Amino acid sequence: MPTQFKHLEVNGLRMRVAECGNGPLVLLCHGWPESWYSWRHQLDALAAAGYRAVAPDMRGYGGTDAPEDARAYTLLHLVGDMVELVRALGETQAVIVGHDWGAPVAWHAALLRPDVFRAVAGMSVPYAPPGQTDLLTGLEKLGIQHFYMQYFQTPGVGEAELEQDIPAALRRIYYSASGDAPEGVGFSMLLPGHGLLHRTVDPPTLPAWLSEADVAYYAGEFQRNGFRGPLNWYRCLRLSWELLGAWRQAPIHQPSLFIAGERDGVLRFPASVAQMAAYPSTLPGLRGTHILPGAGHWIQRERPQEVSALLLAFLAAL
Repeated sequence: MPTQFKHLEVNGLRMRVAECGNGPLVLLCHGWPESWYSWRHQLDALAAAGYRAVAPDMRGYGGTDAPEDARAYTLLHLVGDMVELVRALGETQAVIVGHDWGAPVAWHAALLRPDVFRAVAGMSVPYAPPGQTDLLTGLEKLGIQHFYMQYFQTPGVGEAELEQDIPAALRRIYYSASGDAPEGVGFSMLLPGHGLLHRTVDPPTLPAWLSEADVAYYAGEFQRNGFRGPLNWYRCLRLSWELLGAWRQAPIHQPSLFIAGERDGVLRFPASVAQMAAYPSTLPGLRGTHILPGAGHWIQRERPQEVSALLLAFLAAL
């Protein structure tokens, strides 16, 4: 079934969405630095199984508007986009799925609007209810000063590095955070005086799940709007925490699912271990946690068939 594209007026934005199939609505929220294209395999699989699968370019990405104001990228804005997207598609409810930054969007959409999002699946980034300390302050208290999210805080710095050679930057980021990368490469912790890409690798041969055509497509999308909008998501970390104070320590009660790669660097964060251990209280509706052997961060691209099968089993049991 062919994927169709449309532009919709959503929450004050002109949003491009990729849509495939008919049936119950499933929203697929991509992360950083990606696009709707990251879900192309799942769009086909969900449509073939009788679902209406929709993958938007998220706020600031690809064919969707990128507001100038850095404060326009809080989790409340991003959740609002997904609520309004459901309405713009003529529906009242959806299952929401998110990967990387899209996972916090999906988790918080389920948390804030259980009337709209009847179930939720998160990939790579565990659910964590709004806590007593924002992430950036927590890093500072631990004496950490060179985490990549801190590097992104200063406007223009990350943009300049990443936009110097967009295809090379994306190749390095995708490969170095994947299950195919050698140990010791990545971009979570930066070396003082160096940028995001210093400890990444530009592979001489791309892995099977990432073709030159894929890199060219993603690069074309970032050449459209640049990295300013996507990096502004990180610049709203403290503001989002402030705005979500009413939901501190709140669980998600709907049916939920978590999928990640065994070699995903996110799972090595001490906070991630604690967040997953807390699932019995924070995700009482959890239907499964699946850690896929050998896979890295880009789980739905590295293991498309396995991820699609897990999503379809989750959806069928709702």
